[in-house]
Amino acid sequence: MKNIGLKKILTALPILGFLTINSCVAQPGAPKKFTHQDTLRGSLNAERTWWNVLKYELTVEPDYETKTIKGTNKITYFDNGGYTLQLDLQEPMILDSVTGENESYKFRREGNAFHVFIRDSARKYKIKPGPRTIEAFFHGKPTEARRPPWDGGWIWAKDEKGRPWMSVACQGAGASIWYPCKDHQSDEPDLGASLTMIVPDSLMAIGNGRLKQQSKDEANKKAIYRWEVINPINNYNIIPYIGKYETWHEQFQGENGNLDCDYWVLDYNVEKAKKQFAQAPKMLKCFEYWFGPYPFYEDGYKLVESPHLGMEHQSAVAYGNRFQNGYRGRDLSGTGWGNKWDFIIVHESGHEWFGNNITSTDIGDMWVHEGFTNYSETLFTTCEFGVEAGNDYCIGTRKLIQNDAPIIGPYGVNTEGSGDMYYKGGNLLHTIRQVINNDEEFRKILRGLNSEFRHKTVTSRQVEDYISKQSRKNFSKVFDQYLRTTQIPVLEYHIEGNKLQFRWTNCVADFILPLKVMIGGKEVMIRPMTKWTTYTSPVAIDKIEINRNFYINSKQVNKVAAAPEKKLTSLQAVVTKKAS
Repeated sequence: MKNIGLKKILTALPILGFLTINSCVAQPGAPKKFTHQDTLRGSLNAERTWWNVLKYELTVEPDYETKTIKGTNKITYFDNGGYTLQLDLQEPMILDSVTGENESYKFRREGNAFHVFIRDSARKYKIKPGPRTIEAFFHGKPTEARRPPWDGGWIWAKDEKGRPWMSVACQGAGASIWYPCKDHQSDEPDLGASLTMIVPDSLMAIGNGRLKQQSKDEANKKAIYRWEVINPINNYNIIPYIGKYETWHEQFQGENGNLDCDYWVLDYNVEKAKKQFAQAPKMLKCFEYWFGPYPFYEDGYKLVESPHLGMEHQSAVAYGNRFQNGYRGRDLSGTGWGNKWDFIIVHESGHEWFGNNITSTDIGDMWVHEGFTNYSETLFTTCEFGVEAGNDYCIGTRKLIQNDAPIIGPYGVNTEGSGDMYYKGGNLLHTIRQVINNDEEFRKILRGLNSEFRHKTVTSRQVEDYISKQSRKNFSKVFDQYLRTTQIPVLEYHIEGNKLQFRWTNCVADFILPLKVMIGGKEVMIRPMTKWTTYTSPVAIDKIEINRNFYINSKQVNKVAAAPEKKLTSLQAVVTKKAS
């Protein structure tokens, strides 16, 4: 998580492509000019597609006094026979050398990308495909995060006792801000990653997954810690935490058996952390119910106190919410419900399912991470306090929606869409849930997503198509409306006697979204389209009440501009419930 709420609101960006809009204003924002560096970082070019990362074995030694690091990254990859390989390492970091198969490879720097000449082009077709290894040696003074996690880089902090406290936050900025890698979300190391940290022996180092080795270098007063995950992991999730930590352990009885849960906090925060982190098992129970089993049983689950607010680092979630409920003690929904649970524990852990288990191939589709995880907040509120409390919370977040730019950003240039991917994305899912009108079916879809796309990278279209297929409802125009435009659909309606006439405006062509409305004491599901439709009630209609859970606008009009083109009788409408 890195923008609105925990993350700054992004600059308005246009999407690539065009959608026909009925009765709407022009899309806001001027086109952004992209550079060659944006393309190098954001696209899958010929120097990236011929090799697939299998494993990262990363070693790093930070120097707190000089704010510098040095290290190596041993990269095991599947070689399909290319000859030039793009490694990413951002300035001002320095790539010292790249070695493999008993030779040192030449390379050429182009800004934040290195073109590594693995072999000459004449040998390209003589190589038998298979696993191979290179090792990249690097050093330098990495970009320092000034306002983490809102910006990226290394964090050189001090704890309350003045002792060194180090970490990294680099989602958005990219893992290449500090170590060489293929810095594109589409390629996670299939066999996981290890992180070895060489630190002063007065400190502890925590990483993702499980502690595999711990040793001392007495001569240099150093401690060496090696942590490892065996599941695929996003580059930006491989993170060191270095400080004066203490820990405790518990097991969560989950759907796939015993899940190891470990909690790491600064030594003087243990007691308050034990009280606050009691929310973690409740969160895990709720999310396993809605999303399916925790995706990384083999690597365990951790909360690690961090010198910044929080981040979804896989199996080692960064926590910096000062052991209080809400978002820094504040309810983002303004309803009161958001102050009854710890925002960072809930939201950042929700990313273990959406973001870490299911990852968007291109960051232009980051709503797949943030929209679903935002909605996890609503579902947790529902688990703890009931359906109407969850509804209150979700609806309360609408005031944070800006509609400044489309949620989906341009592809291939390392650029996200609007920060509305959070709250608008969550309200889109809440609206879809109302149309499905069956929470068990909705839950099956959420669990199905985490099963179908387990440990995979996906596009937004894949997720959209899956939801439509499994619900047996065509939501394609709904997704186009909310993800690819800034328009909120408007229901225009006219009441005359026992007739209700309605249509959608301010929407994409052929937009269809069923809608629950209260008519004569009964809630019915009407099916507005972009053409006028008539609903005939057995009794006179005084007024209608639109169900608040749909993220739409409405407007009552005095007359219908043209004759209705479709009629809907009371027998054809779906009665959902009687008024209480």
